[in-house]
Amino acid sequence: MMCDHLQLGATTLQTPYYLIDKTKLLPNLEKIAWLREASGAKSLLALKCFATWSVFDFMAQYMDGSTSSSLYEVRLGHEKFAGETHAYSVAYADHEIADVLTYSDKIIFNSIGQLQKFASVSEGHIRGLRVNPGVSTSSFDLADPARPFSRLGEHDPVAVAQVADQITGLMFHNNCENDDFARFDEMLTLIENRFGATIKRMDWISLGGGIHFTGEGYPLEKLAARLKKLSDDFGVQVYLEPGEAAITGGATLEVTVLDTMHNGKNLAIVDSSIEAHMLDLLIYREPAKVSPNAGDHEWMICGKSCLAGDVFGEFRFDAPLQAGDRLSFQDAAGYTMVKKNWFNGVKMPSIVIRELDGTTRLVRDFDYDDFAAALS
Repeated sequence: MMCDHLQLGATTLQTPYYLIDKTKLLPNLEKIAWLREASGAKSLLALKCFATWSVFDFMAQYMDGSTSSSLYEVRLGHEKFAGETHAYSVAYADHEIADVLTYSDKIIFNSIGQLQKFASVSEGHIRGLRVNPGVSTSSFDLADPARPFSRLGEHDPVAVAQVADQITGLMFHNNCENDDFARFDEMLTLIENRFGATIKRMDWISLGGGIHFTGEGYPLEKLAARLKKLSDDFGVQVYLEPGEAAITGGATLEVTVLDTMHNGKNLAIVDSSIEAHMLDLLIYREPAKVSPNAGDHEWMICGKSCLAGDVFGEFRFDAPLQAGDRLSFQDAAGYTMVKKNWFNGVKMPSIVIRELDGTTRLVRDFDYDDFAAALS
């Protein structure tokens, strides 16, 4: 877990920084490409999860485009990620819709109300509707798209059928970190049974993201066969919207120990902040990951912000930590870089890419001017 300072030419890069390693991204991307060949299903990168566009050219070699959750994301996908650009938003504002249509190949409306409101302006554009099947795999209410009173998509099969002539596709997003193929199959069967008559009238269907099909041991062949059956049975082009499945394990957050203390436990304070740099973990009350996380010495790794709970977690090391030691937090790409913020004015991590040949390059550094520009 501890490593030498990263050298960029003659310069030692200062922590904190996110390190995106293309050799770690590649196995995920190769599985995504294989799934397309075996099933016919196309995969679009979900920018809500990962939007570091400096590696979009690399990822686009294995994926079919991008999908978004806002005007700015759809524009980024259009400008930076080759292939299709799908637009989705929980709600479009009047002043946004023209640009959303300009930057997208397909637009997916969250509600029948929005579909009808923008019917005239979107006429001639490929349109879809989000449908909420009422089931999901989320174990955390905050992230459950099928939670009671959910605003995420239309739930009534009769109402959806009544507007089928205004759209050519449906989008379902009800998987969340789902590594259980049997559960995926069960929920897809429910979708087919409830909405099958309308799906048969469509040209395409998106199953969203949250399917952890690039994970070790996932039955990829079974998934390919199931997706192909869906496509054949209903005569539709199937889309997936992988986020974390595309980038899991692909990046680390590199930090340095600044100080150590003892207050009933060994405490190490690093030059980063879970509140500012790995916020998704704090929201879901999950610790960061380190590897190998083994040894006789247990330490609580703490962030440098003034938030009392700014704690990355408790980990084990083979020697006591000291100021100057380097640490790496794993899985620092998905829902991490997109949520980084300027809380406490803690320096934003730089962004570094390690190429397939092992060379590294600094693609973005952040300084005071960026901090000051974030507000007014």
